[in-house]
Amino acid sequence: MDWTKLKRNFENRGFSIRYFETGVDAVAYLAAQTAGKTVSFGGSVTLEQLSVYEALQNSAQVHWHWKGDGYVQTPSVYITSANAIAETGEIVNIDGAGNRVSATLYGPKEVFFVCGTNKVMPDLAAAIDRAQNIAAPKNAMRLFGNADGGAVCIDEHDPIPACTAAGGKECYHCKAPNSICRAIVIHQGPMRSQDRCELILINEELGF
Repeated sequence: MDWTKLKRNFENRGFSIRYFETGVDAVAYLAAQTAGKTVSFGGSVTLEQLSVYEALQNSAQVHWHWKGDGYVQTPSVYITSANAIAETGEIVNIDGAGNRVSATLYGPKEVFFVCGTNKVMPDLAAAIDRAQNIAAPKNAMRLFGNADGGAVCIDEHDPIPACTAAGGKECYHCKAPNSICRAIVIHQGPMRSQDRCELILINEELGF
């Protein structure tokens, strides 16, 4: 990863960007930035691994559907992760229901993307490929498990994503009703309605 290039490209697009050697330091920074505010979380293995929700509970009003306390669509702050980051300055996410990506686009005035350096790719094409063929199949496996360990089924009526039958190794561009690949969102800059859109990059392998 070329940090100088990545930082320059993201800042040229209007993003804020911070780099931390450890998740502990990143979470401490988030706690300080969100103190006294209403915070919602998008579904994220990265945030779960870092225990961000628990860390912010004493200083902010937090909501996360993963923790069973509901979901606030228009909080002051929205925190999530990304499926891939391009050194050229783009953030890529794939979503099935839309709740995770919708709040990154409209509503909250401050949005933080928290990512490990394992998600950084050299350009947008590679970032999209990572989101489709690494992150999405692994998330499908997390949600549905290995369907049968047998041959891949791409029947549009099959309720289970085809990638799970192949062990979550790649995307088969299936049309399964339970597909989590319904939309690809590429952030090329902060939304005009946002006061801050910040990438927090951590020098650890986090999430999918």
